[in-house]
Amino acid sequence: MTETTTFPLSWIGDWAPEPIPGGAAGIFNSAVAAFAVATAWEAGALDALDGGGTLDVPGFCARRDLHEPSIRSVFAALASVGIVVREGDAVVAGPEFAEVYRAKAFFHWLTIGCGELFANMPRIVRNTERTGDFFRRDAAAIGFACRDINRQAFDPVFADALADLDFPVTKVADLGCGSGGRLIDLARRFPGVRGVGVDIAPAVLRSAASNTEAEGLGFEFVEADVRALGPSPRFDGVELLTCFMMGHDFWPRERCVATLRMLREAFPDARRFLLGDTARVEGVPDREKPVFTLGFETAHDLMGVDLPTLSQWDGVFAESGWRLLRARPVEVPAASVIFELS
Repeated sequence: MTETTTFPLSWIGDWAPEPIPGGAAGIFNSAVAAFAVATAWEAGALDALDGGGTLDVPGFCARRDLHEPSIRSVFAALASVGIVVREGDAVVAGPEFAEVYRAKAFFHWLTIGCGELFANMPRIVRNTERTGDFFRRDAAAIGFACRDINRQAFDPVFADALADLDFPVTKVADLGCGSGGRLIDLARRFPGVRGVGVDIAPAVLRSAASNTEAEGLGFEFVEADVRALGPSPRFDGVELLTCFMMGHDFWPRERCVATLRMLREAFPDARRFLLGDTARVEGVPDREKPVFTLGFETAHDLMGVDLPTLSQWDGVFAESGWRLLRARPVEVPAASVIFELS
């Protein structure tokens, strides 16, 4: 059974978007709507609306066992900023839907993955509170969001880098492997490849093991801090090393150089290291920050992460024993790149 119908509603033809409130109301409504985007994505509503049909709220809730008053409020929040249009039980995509749908994982990363971090901002800004484990994020939710971010943003560029490899790949390692999506994609590209995933979060490793087992893949998974890896028989024979969306966690610069040197020792057989990351944006006015940038930079400042700019990466690889073959730009998020190292 499809989630939407495709017949036009009579009121759509006459509908014109109401001005979205500005000032305090616009800011407040947008904050609520950001959570509604993440919720609508997880509930399946965004995917249902992506086809351009009309979603019937009672039927949608009944099929998915959702609390109808809550879902109606989710759609109300989305409608307040033009993402959907509502009339009675009917919901259709609004003028902002297409752009928000493409960016849905960024909203999920912000509200679900980093929600507790931002909720504790008033406490975290106080130096007296910044001791021990002073912040928490939802690693599983971040992994869920990053899989979609990688798919849309990094994977097309990653595929180009893989196509240019000049050696056969029989064993790969993914650092910060999350839910295992990249390893699964590599296994599809290189049939029979062996793989090992490394991540610090037990919850995402369990998810990765489950996801790869469902694909019939016997990959290994290691619970460890990528910044403190040592040589291991499990890493022997790894020709292709990948790491996405965590290179900034290697910083500040001196620690980054040391970490990259350590990775050379931990993976002595690596012939190529594809390091994809997002950097701090330079030269963009505060009121012109693109999607994700403000949340990404603010979150890392709150966590105390020394988030580098792209220019600050200059010279780091040569100093750490890697050779930069090419820096492949990624369009979104801003200031993103895949460094191709050998």
